[in-house]
Amino acid sequence: MAVNLSKIDLLNKKFARRPMGYAVQEVDGLMQELAEVLGQYAELKKELSRKVKRLEAQLTEYKQRDETLRDTLMSTQKMVDELKVTAGREAELVLDEAQGKADEVLREARLRADAMVRDAHDRVAQVAGEIESLKRQRARIKVELRGLLQGHLALIETDDPGQERLEELESKLTYLKKAK
Repeated sequence: MAVNLSKIDLLNKKFARRPMGYAVQEVDGLMQELAEVLGQYAELKKELSRKVKRLEAQLTEYKQRDETLRDTLMSTQKMVDELKVTAGREAELVLDEAQGKADEVLREARLRADAMVRDAHDRVAQVAGEIESLKRQRARIKVELRGLLQGHLALIETDDPGQERLEELESKLTYLKKAK
């Protein structure tokens, strides 16, 4: 059988008629059954291809989100480092300007810097949590996609009564050809 055989090809196939040859109705019936089976498999293949494309698009979207969150995390860390540097400079300037108020101003600057650092660390922790959540989501989607694909593959490979009937009819045709 040709690899690119379609339902229409089967339905349009005509056999030469000979005396004592095949029963035309049986051959036509077999061709009809084969055409239906081929049509069903072609539809199933299209449906699976659409599902795979949709799931791949979702996976790409999640990868983009992961990349965005990673960039945000890096920007936040850079901001924290800059805030630390800025807070340190601020503290030094305050010491130089007023020796008498130096201890009080320094303490306030450090408190503000610590608060900024805490806020930045909180944001980093929040972003890290979001990244972990997205990673779990991505892993779950991969597992679901893998399960879906395996399920469909199992469905395609599963023996069905139509397939057994097809093999039975093929063996009858082979027998009739040999008997001829």
